[in-house]
Amino acid sequence: MTRIIRLSVLVAAGIAVAGIASAQSNDPLAAAVKARQSHMQLYSANLAVLGGMAQGRMDYDAEAAQAAADNLAALASMSQRFYWVPGSHAGAVEGTRALEVIWTDGGIGAEAEAFSAAVAGMQDAAGGGLDALRAAIGPVGASCGSCHENYRQSNN
Repeated sequence: MTRIIRLSVLVAAGIAVAGIASAQSNDPLAAAVKARQSHMQLYSANLAVLGGMAQGRMDYDAEAAQAAADNLAALASMSQRFYWVPGSHAGAVEGTRALEVIWTDGGIGAEAEAFSAAVAGMQDAAGGGLDALRAAIGPVGASCGSCHENYRQSNN
C-alpha cells in the first residue's frame, strides 16, 4: 500500500512538472498557478487517505496512514516560492482563487508555520493507531481551513 501511495505521488508530481514546463513557455504566471494547484492536489490526495480513515470510510492501515502523513510533511517542507508569485491572484490570472491579500498582509508565514506544526503532529501520530490519527487530523483540517478562509476566494 505504501508503494502505491508513493508511486501515485511521484506520478502526480511528474505530471505537474510536465504541465508546468509546457505552461512556462507561454505564461509564467499561469505556470505558477498550475504549480501551486498541483501541490494542493497532492495535499488533497494524502489528506483523503487520512480523512477517510479518521471518518471510517476506509479501514485504518497504519502503514498507509504513515505514508500519507510522511508525504504531507515532505510537501509542507518544499519551497513554494516559485508558485506563489505576486500578480498570480484571482482576477489577474484565470483559474485561480488565490486572493491578492496573500502577498500584502504578511500573515501567510504564520499560516505556513501552523500548517507545518499540524502536519508534524500528524506525522508523529498517523501510524500509532486510529485514535491517535483522529486526534491529529483536527489541527491539520483547521489549519487548511484557516488559510483557505483568509486567502482563497469563496465559490459563492
